[in-house]
Amino acid sequence: MLDLCASEWVKRHPSAGPPRLRLLCLPHAGGSAAFFHEWGRRFGDDVEVLVARYPGRHDRIGDPVITTMDELADRLCAALRGFIDVPLAIFGHSMGASLGYETALRLSRRYGFRPAALMVSGRTPPDTPDDTLPDPDDVESVLAEVRRLGGTDAAVLDDPDLRELVLPALLADFKVVSGYTPRDCVALPLPVVAYVGDADPDVDVEVVRGWARASSVDFTLKVFPGDHFYLVDQRDRLVHDVGARLAALKERGSPRSTGHTLS
Repeated sequence: MLDLCASEWVKRHPSAGPPRLRLLCLPHAGGSAAFFHEWGRRFGDDVEVLVARYPGRHDRIGDPVITTMDELADRLCAALRGFIDVPLAIFGHSMGASLGYETALRLSRRYGFRPAALMVSGRTPPDTPDDTLPDPDDVESVLAEVRRLGGTDAAVLDDPDLRELVLPALLADFKVVSGYTPRDCVALPLPVVAYVGDADPDVDVEVVRGWARASSVDFTLKVFPGDHFYLVDQRDRLVHDVGARLAALKERGSPRSTGHTLS
């Protein structure tokens, strides 16, 4: 039985049968679990989709927001302990990609659990600075950045009442990203797949290729047409690609224990 902490942090899309594999989806800055709602039952009857529910939004609107990547990753990993009885793959977009890397690193180091794969989208690798971010204490700059990048959440900002509701979580997320300064990129013993839109205004395809340094096993770069939120217009193609990779993981099996800790 899952504990309360897990249910607060993770939105479950249960599989039709017993799960052979789980996919954890991590939203972007300002995003919520609703962003991945359509992914819930797209990967077969034996894949359970989990989506992280960050504090300060939707049904966690009253929970204190988190403003550092380390705390966010620590809290999420603690909640995931109830979900690592079967192989777990991770997909994260933008801020969620950095969180996915930190989550994979912690699961390996602290719990001896090796994720089946890490899939990162629209984000620079952890050892590469991001010079495109606005000052997280400048509200208007943050709002302008969200509008510039677009995505489904940008429309919320046009409603004054909704804007005030989502603003605390949005500013907190930008503090998380801005405070995530470049750090050593540990080569994880698992495959890494990096996705990016070919017209992303902030994330260059060649920079995304640097995610190869995050894997000691295998790296794949996949480029889709579109901007930072290419995964909205290209959802079906992206889901198909992710699904094919999950099917391959199930076919060959995936170790759940590292047997060691990473240095």
